[in-house]
Amino acid sequence: MEGIGRVESAGECGRGTTPDNEAFKLAPCAGAASDEDASVSQSCCAQVKKLGQNPSCLCAVMLSNTAKYSGANPQIAVTIPKRCNIATRPIGYKCGRK
Repeated sequence: MEGIGRVESAGECGRGTTPDNEAFKLAPCAGAASDEDASVSQSCCAQVKKLGQNPSCLCAVMLSNTAKYSGANPQIAVTIPKRCNIATRPIGYKCGRK
């Protein structure tokens, strides 16, 4: 069958990446994702703002194995967009089954 090549599907975070790969970009958020009283850095806010444009990707990242192994607490991590004062943050968006 000529002309049929490998098909790459686009997951929650788009083609060519995975939630785990995107989670590495949130390394500057590690402290803020495990301590609600920690300050949130500008580099963290910039990455969250970029990922927040795709709420399903942001949720997938927060629930990824990489985020779990980093010690991030999903209940605290979801507060980061608000703590960054991101006006266009997804409000009321539910991640996972909860």
